[in-house]
Parts: sequence; C-alpha cells; structure tokens
Amino acid sequence: MASTVALKRRITSIKNTRQITKAMELVSASKLRRAQEYAQRSRAYRELAYDLLSRLSAIKEVETHQLFKKRPVKTRLYILTTSNSGLAGAYNANVLKQLTQLLNVDKAQNVDSKVIAVGNKGAQFVRRLAGVELVAVYPGLGDQPTANDIRPILNSIIEHYTNGDADEVQLLYTFSKSSITQEVRTVALLPATKVDDGTTATVSASTFEPDVETVIAQTTTRLLEAQIWQGVIEGLASEHAMRMVAMKNATDNANELIDDYTLEFNTARQAAITQELAEITGGAEALNG
Repeated sequence: MASTVALKRRITSIKNTRQITKAMELVSASKLRRAQEYAQRSRAYRELAYDLLSRLSAIKEVETHQLFKKRPVKTRLYILTTSNSGLAGAYNANVLKQLTQLLNVDKAQNVDSKVIAVGNKGAQFVRRLAGVELVAVYPGLGDQPTANDIRPILNSIIEHYTNGDADEVQLLYTFSKSSITQEVRTVALLPATKVDDGTTATVSASTFEPDVETVIAQTTTRLLEAQIWQGVIEGLASEHAMRMVAMKNATDNANELIDDYTLEFNTARQAAITQELAEITGGAEALNG
C-alpha cells in the first residue's frame, strides 16, 4: 500500500488535472454551440451549390471546360481536414483511418497520392508516410473561417488539376450529425461532376444569362469553394463535439480516481493510526510490567 504522503500527492495532482479537463470541456461546449449554428446556417447554401453543379454538368458545353474534363487517374489529390491540436478523442484518428484506406486503394491501383492538409495533425501524419507527397499545410483557419481563408486552398486545388499534377481531387472531412455522432465523409471535388442523388438534370442553354460559357467559367470555382468551406466548418463542429465528449470522459475518470485514492488514503491513514495505538498500548504495558 502506498504511503499517505504519496496518496495525498496523487489526489492533489488528479484534482489539478480535473480542473483543466473541466475547463476544456466547458470551452468546447461553448465553441460547439457556435460552430453548429455556423455550419447549420450554411448547409442550405452547400445544397444549392450541389444542385447548381448538377445542372451545369448536364450541359453539353461543360465538356470543354477544364474543370469538367475527365482523364485517366494517375495522380489523386486529397484535401484532408484535421485539427491543429489533440485531446479531441477519435476525431483525427477516424479521418486518418479513412485516408489510410484510400491510400491503400491508390497503391493497389498504381495511383500516385498527394495530400493538402488542413490542420497540423493531418500534416504530421502524412509526413511519416512513404510515397505520399504533402503538397501544402493550412493550419490557421480559426473557428469561423471566411472565403478569404478558403481561397488559397481552392486556388491550389485548381492549379494542380488544370496543370495535370492531379487527375482527381477528393475532400475528406468529418460531418457532425449530433454532439455524439460524427461521420467521416469523402466528397469528389474534381473533375466537377453531377452529384449522384438519383435524379437527372436537364437544362437548356437558354436558361442562363448572359451565356453558358460565362456562367460556367464564373460559377464553377465558387461552387467548389462552397463545398470546401462547408467541409471545413463541419469538421470544426465535429472537432469541438468530440473534444467536449473526450474532456467530459476525462473529468469523470478523474472523479473516479479521486474517490478510489481517497478511500485508499483513508484506509492507509486508519491503518497508521491503529499501528500507533498498538505501539502506545504495547509500550504502556511494558512500562507497567
């Protein structure tokens, strides 16, 4: 049994840790509420972007547009969204597991893999992988990223695709269904194509003004930007949700440890008191004898 001094130190240390985890839980809960509202407000815009992209892909004129051109996939580029810090439960592990599975498929198909990491944790993971090129890292997007934050990522994607450095671009992010349910999703960004929703879009060229070519040129990049932006903010909401749950679990575990060590401390202290009483009693009897 550990000494009472050692047990007291352990209890104090765990209490200090509990204060930290409880504070992080409260901060994450506050950030989660704002992030969920932020993501919820823009989901309708994301769905509209999907719908417009489907309509554009049904037009014959898009076949000549560089972002709609399909070619044999020799190099695939992944946009990986992770956190900048840890202590977020399985948030990073889940999306990195999905990336690993996709990379294994690429390797089996002799497809080269490249990654643009949004978040330091993803960049740290990719740097350790052999045969995977880390193209760029974007760590500082904040809790409410703007279009200006997303645009460098978009420009890098378009540049790689139009230059032929990547034949396909996919976005990996975590979708927050609820505070306790998260889902890793993979979205194909390029070549820009119709979203497979079970419907067929047919659009006449006369629907667009001033002309189809202008609409395609000016709107396709904005629609791609909307998809990337939504993926990033959905990931932020998921990160805060999983960190809140992880910190709550850590706080609960700390409470259990404190109870266990307190019981052990009281038992050790009682044993020490009993031993002292026995020694005093024995000494008194020896003097009387």
